[in-house]
Amino acid sequence: MTIEQLPTPFYIIYEDKLRRNLDLIAEVSRRSGAKIIMAFKANALWRTFHIMREYGIGFTASSLNELRLGHEFLGHDAHSYCPAYTDATIDEYLKWSTHITFNSLGQWAMHKDKLKDYPNVSAGLRVNPKCSVIETDLYNPALPGSRFGVSAEEITNHKLQITNSQILDGIEGLHFHALCESSSYDLEKVLAAFEEQFGHLLPQMKWVNFGGGHLMTREGYDTEHLIRLIQGFRERYPWLEVILEPGSAFTWRTGDLITSVVDVVSNDGVNTAIVDVSFACHMPDTLEMPYQPLITQSVAEGKPYMLGGNSCLSGDYCGPWHFDHDLKAGERLTLEDMNHYTTVKTTMFNGIQHPAIVLCDSKGDCQYLRQYDYEDYKSRMS
Repeated sequence: MTIEQLPTPFYIIYEDKLRRNLDLIAEVSRRSGAKIIMAFKANALWRTFHIMREYGIGFTASSLNELRLGHEFLGHDAHSYCPAYTDATIDEYLKWSTHITFNSLGQWAMHKDKLKDYPNVSAGLRVNPKCSVIETDLYNPALPGSRFGVSAEEITNHKLQITNSQILDGIEGLHFHALCESSSYDLEKVLAAFEEQFGHLLPQMKWVNFGGGHLMTREGYDTEHLIRLIQGFRERYPWLEVILEPGSAFTWRTGDLITSVVDVVSNDGVNTAIVDVSFACHMPDTLEMPYQPLITQSVAEGKPYMLGGNSCLSGDYCGPWHFDHDLKAGERLTLEDMNHYTTVKTTMFNGIQHPAIVLCDSKGDCQYLRQYDYEDYKSRMS
């Protein structure tokens, strides 16, 4: 099938664009010497993982479901990080992980004895360098009062306890995460803060995880600078393995959401095209971030239209966009870059029909990876 033959709405992933990103990430990994793994929180479309397996990519999981999915369909190294493990979950995490990161000294103290039963699992501690480079608070893990990671002050205040009870014995890695779709120059600032505050702990470590948010596949990203940063860090600490776990970078600009105009309404001089998808259900980041996605068919100057989602939520709209003609029912619109952090965050609010998921291979042939129906909605309800 071709794209034009598929009824809307549907998400579409392009194999050639996915491979372009994977090739770039693999090259950065090779030249820098860092291990780059994929964060499932940005992308969990397991029917595309056969492509990623060719590149030998490991993964990081923040839930048992993500961890299980990675083992079933991706393989390789399995890194786990969860803000709080419980007595009911810790054994499952340790059973399936190669690396596990603890969010606090309290979590480490609570579960460290379990590591004795899993000698092949490497334990790490998340630290917070308190270096904020993200403008949107919703996605900023370095805000004052953040619940993520151990501060340098907390480690200093526990210095006597660390010496006496050897609470850090068994910790082999440090993990910091302070970026979100950020540049290599943002990483440079965070890395400097990390080394200043936690460098004294590095001689006893085996690895350091630079976290996610490295949007190395975005046009204009300075990959050469990123490579130099990593190489410089490895020269200063040659015994350490360096790990990066981006999410968006793997699937950045690899897929779109194809929708159709169902109706056009005009009130108080505002034109709104009602489409057969929902911003709230199918593109939640447009309301949370918020941001306005590109539409392929729009123009810089023209007749303005809001787009309204097909739900009963008053705030389910976005815009305006401009078009060089009057929009009419039946027209198709392409909402660009709707793969990363989109398909993993959708909801079935209002029982809105969920878009199908389509893979377009390198030859241009399209096939359904998943189609949704009433049973999918029903099975999520009690």
